[in-house]
Amino acid sequence: MNESNTTHQLVASLRAEIAGLSSGARLPSARELVHRHGVSPVTVTRAYALLAAEGLVVTRPGSGTFVAGRRPGRGPAPGDTSWQALALGDRSVDTARVSQMLGPPPPGSITMSGGYLHRSLQPARALAAALARASRRPDAWDRAPAEGLPALRAVFARTAGVDPDDVLITGGGQGALSTAFRAIAAPGDRVLVESPTYPGALSAARAAGLRPVPVPLDADGVRPESLAEAFAMTGARLLYCQPAFHNPTGTVLAAERRRQVVDVARAVGAFVLEDDFARLLGHGRPLPPSLVSDDRDGVVVYATSLTKASSPSLRIGALVARGPVMARLRAMRLVDDFFIARPLQEAAIELLSSPAWDRHLRALAAALRERCATLAAALAEHLPGWQVAQIPAGGLHLWARTGRLGHVAEAARRHHVAIDPGRDFFAAEAPGDFVRLNFAAAANLTELADGVRRLRAAMDDAP
Repeated sequence: MNESNTTHQLVASLRAEIAGLSSGARLPSARELVHRHGVSPVTVTRAYALLAAEGLVVTRPGSGTFVAGRRPGRGPAPGDTSWQALALGDRSVDTARVSQMLGPPPPGSITMSGGYLHRSLQPARALAAALARASRRPDAWDRAPAEGLPALRAVFARTAGVDPDDVLITGGGQGALSTAFRAIAAPGDRVLVESPTYPGALSAARAAGLRPVPVPLDADGVRPESLAEAFAMTGARLLYCQPAFHNPTGTVLAAERRRQVVDVARAVGAFVLEDDFARLLGHGRPLPPSLVSDDRDGVVVYATSLTKASSPSLRIGALVARGPVMARLRAMRLVDDFFIARPLQEAAIELLSSPAWDRHLRALAAALRERCATLAAALAEHLPGWQVAQIPAGGLHLWARTGRLGHVAEAARRHHVAIDPGRDFFAAEAPGDFVRLNFAAAANLTELADGVRRLRAAMDDAP
């Protein structure tokens, strides 16, 4: 028998013996083990060394070898990571707003929160068929170009009204925003945001070390005069905005303000980050053109996604930009993850090129329009004191002022209905108590109406 096997056999025997002993118990000496097992002193030394490395024994020169102190519970004791607080500094990433939107509601709850479609509204069969076709392509698992597959870039280019060379494929809309914030602005810079605005954008900006500064909205979108004043006061070089079906209010930037917003930014040498998340979530009416489609000077950086209109797991988005900023965006994307997984891009191409996709969008528009009307009617009947900002022509949400002094979302949760608290949508203090209601997250119209009745009960019981 070779020396290695003998050592392992002795280690196994000693482990069994140690298991029956208490902490601090003395173990046999090397001479005893040599006599008992018929092994060499070298084998004994190696065995005890292996057990010491596992933390099972402690050797004290001149005294012998002893069973190591037992640690409470199973597995090793947790290490001391307190030193990391000093090393990491004060650049913590606040994920509370995003985690709340992504987390599951309590069992038995009606969901009227978050930013995704209920499973019944998703094109599940079309997605499965597209993924199956994509997986059969001989090059499905080859490396993808860093900027994305040409066919997929061409689809996004047609939607935005730009050239395919101006398109960069990203890992969903949130990935696009994160890349853009880090590429365009430097840590410590201020970034102007509409007030209220999308909480995921606030989290992404802060994670990039930026400081969001709110700019007020009205029924026609961001006010150009307020925007000019904010640029002058802060020195910001970036505006984040949602001109079409703004999240959460549903506002569409008025036609006469579109050019003004871009001109104000151009005058101070700033970029406009246009988040066009709802391009595929219209309710059947004509859609407003994107800001980027009318921008020739590279002021607008455009972000969009397929995720909202399909499935949370179809993490395919795009950035559109012109000039040196595109080189910066491409470099940032490249060092982050090289490229977006090719099978997912191929599946997106298959989905977008199938007749099922157009059918899905038409059906989705009709369903969203009906759900929006149902929710608005239910609120008017059961909660007439709530002031709905407007009935949007696109998107997934209604934005309402409740007239209560906070805790509305908490009260709703106790009555098994999940809604989004309005305070999460403000970069600074909220000017009142608001809630955001997702009319696409409930299972059906009946559940949506029942959710409003539960909200009424929650308001009756709230302090």
